[in-house]
Amino acid sequence: MTRLNGKTAVITGGATGIGRAAAKRFVEEGAFVFIFGRRQEALDAAVADLGANARAVKGSVSNEADLDRLYAAVKAERGSLDIVFANAGAGGPLPLGQITAEHIDETFDTNVKGTIFTVQKALPLMGPGGSIILTGSSAGTTGAPGFTAYSASKAAVRNLARTWAEDLKGTGIRVNVLSPGATATELAKEALGEEGQKAYGAMTPLQRMADPAEIGAVAAFLASSDSSFMTASEVAVDGGLAQL
Repeated sequence: MTRLNGKTAVITGGATGIGRAAAKRFVEEGAFVFIFGRRQEALDAAVADLGANARAVKGSVSNEADLDRLYAAVKAERGSLDIVFANAGAGGPLPLGQITAEHIDETFDTNVKGTIFTVQKALPLMGPGGSIILTGSSAGTTGAPGFTAYSASKAAVRNLARTWAEDLKGTGIRVNVLSPGATATELAKEALGEEGQKAYGAMTPLQRMADPAEIGAVAAFLASSDSSFMTASEVAVDGGLAQL
């Protein structure tokens, strides 16, 4: 398929996991992709795998200067931007009673502030037909024990799409949320182990965790004109976890 032929995309958190799977799908469908992340080694490995239509920029979404460098690179090489996949996220477990200000700041700096500035700084390069995709989470709908800050931050991301769809009226730019459930990324495999993955998978009606490529496929749909009449929507790719 070449649904994204000639399009330019930015994917934050693009070196591993869902971001890398989306980058691979975008390139396969004809896009030129800039991946953005904090670890140079992972970025280099991703670009080597993705090929000639991929570039990497090192930085953090919580640092505005890093985002400025990202979009300067996009403008210099491509001139404009069609797709923003604001995928970078952070947040580990810390139960009520043990939550610290530092934990809240780290989670919200990445998931909320980082998402806001990722999108806001992209807008001058975007025009009609542009697609913005925000990574939400099933935890933003259901909550998740021990994940106060993370769940709240992802609920905030869901609301950003609703607000921005209003703000972007008349621009021809769409904004939607992709909300995965438990996904078998490299980080999840390392953190959960085989038994933990089985336990998380058993929580879903489909009785398994998602493959990152399955999330990437839905990102490609939201990036393409196949979703041209969608904005302010949330697409749950969670095996039914938050739907029952």
